[in-house]
Amino acid sequence: MIKKLLVLSLMLWLVIFGSGSIVASTLAQNTPKATPELNKQETASVALDGRTIFKVSNSEEFDAQQRASLINSELKETLESEQSVLVRVEQGDRLPTLWLNDQYLMTVTERDSQAGYTVEEQARIWAGLLQQSINQGLRERSIPFIKKASIRALAILAWAFVLHWLIRQIWNGVIHRLLRRFWPLSDSQDTHQASRSLNLISSLGLTSARLGLWVAVILYIANQFPLSRRLSYQFGGTLTSTFTSGIIAFGDRSYTIIDLLILGSLIWGLVLTTKLAADMLRSRVLSIAGISRGAQEIISVSVRYVLIIIGVIVLLQIWGVDLSSLTIIASALGVGIGFGFQDIAKNFGSGLVLLFERPIQVGDFVEIGEHQGTIERVGARSTVMKTLDEVSIIVPNSRFLETELINWHHDNPVSGLRLSIGIAYGSDLEVARQALLDVARANPDVLATPAPQVIFTGFGDSSLDFDLRIWVAQPRRQVIIKSNLLYQIDAIFRERQIEIPFPQQDLYLRGQLPLDISAELKSLLLQLLQYQQQNGFRADSSSLQPKPDSSETSP
Repeated sequence: MIKKLLVLSLMLWLVIFGSGSIVASTLAQNTPKATPELNKQETASVALDGRTIFKVSNSEEFDAQQRASLINSELKETLESEQSVLVRVEQGDRLPTLWLNDQYLMTVTERDSQAGYTVEEQARIWAGLLQQSINQGLRERSIPFIKKASIRALAILAWAFVLHWLIRQIWNGVIHRLLRRFWPLSDSQDTHQASRSLNLISSLGLTSARLGLWVAVILYIANQFPLSRRLSYQFGGTLTSTFTSGIIAFGDRSYTIIDLLILGSLIWGLVLTTKLAADMLRSRVLSIAGISRGAQEIISVSVRYVLIIIGVIVLLQIWGVDLSSLTIIASALGVGIGFGFQDIAKNFGSGLVLLFERPIQVGDFVEIGEHQGTIERVGARSTVMKTLDEVSIIVPNSRFLETELINWHHDNPVSGLRLSIGIAYGSDLEVARQALLDVARANPDVLATPAPQVIFTGFGDSSLDFDLRIWVAQPRRQVIIKSNLLYQIDAIFRERQIEIPFPQQDLYLRGQLPLDISAELKSLLLQLLQYQQQNGFRADSSSLQPKPDSSETSP
């Protein structure tokens, strides 16, 4: 109980933490839109070899991104020349300018100056940062530095392979056992499914740990060399702009890929949390209360769906989505459901009927069409039925309401079974009846109340026909129960010398004897007679007598 509460608390923390991020994002989105004057204060980074030096703002001639691109190009060409560079500040007509040796680099404007600094002070600060970055860039292009960086990269790469192996050993030896302790398989209704889920979570965790290791190693090695660091910086900038640019506009707001990923993760966490809550409600509360298994399933599924619906609505509202604007989408979905999703809508409606009308429940043994099995789960669209061969069949919910359904557990699990038995003519009927009753009463699976019955159903072509009627409390075992009874009936009939006949017919021959028959037919008749004698069958000689022709008159 405590372990599952810890897992549930972790999921709730994920939802709350993500909701906090959503609130912050929403507050940022709900701020007043910037005016054109404020938009001019956008900044762009001036970087050298993948390291950001400072940020510039818009100027009268160029925007921030254009200024940063021009400055970065000049710095790149300066470093590629591999000459010593002196950064100096010169006072222009109105504003200070920065020079690389005798080459103009940029003009520092009032918009570039940070709070508390004048334009001249900001220019001197940037000049110092530029000089420091250029010196470092030149030093990193030297042969001794490249050798040391290569040795560090090789050492980190070797250590990464060792950690890659150690992570697997530690994960399989420690983490996997901890996961089993926090999520015991015995608490699950389906041990096989729980084991598969645990293995999936363990594999995902191991893969994520290894992936994080190699991402960190690659980033570290890339930062050792100027060229790779620059490419990494460019790739990171492109990737960041891709994920932070709005791709979907809803109302007066636009949402980025990161926003959609966060929302999807929160909804996924909500679904997992509600599943854990519903499972705990069923296993820890409803089962202790003594409620039937079918009622437990109905209550837990209903609670889960209600929590999911409420949670999604709350998340969308916190996200800033105006739910009133979803009416158009809901109308379109309604039309789509009416035309393109008729079967899904029908099965979903049938699932609601099955949950609340309860013609079938979890644990019932049912027969629908040619399939017999136990109901394992009643879902929103389909029902899982496990047959006697332990094969799961997924049946659409609408089929349970449209076709004839035999529910052996409906209202009362006690079910009647019927075994048809035939005995030979001339047998003692009372001995046969008592033998059948003795077999039924001796079987532990047959209920004493209602008492077993032997019904004489009629005279067959070659047998006297009876029905042995019994009642059992476990209809899902009816195949095994019938098989055991038939074994016992055959044994007791042999013991009490009750013959079970085989289909036979009398043969009447018209005409006079001896008959003129072929040698082949005569040999076949002799073989048939010998076979009957060897197997203990009685040949009625009277049946071989010629039957008088009805057209002849008696003398």
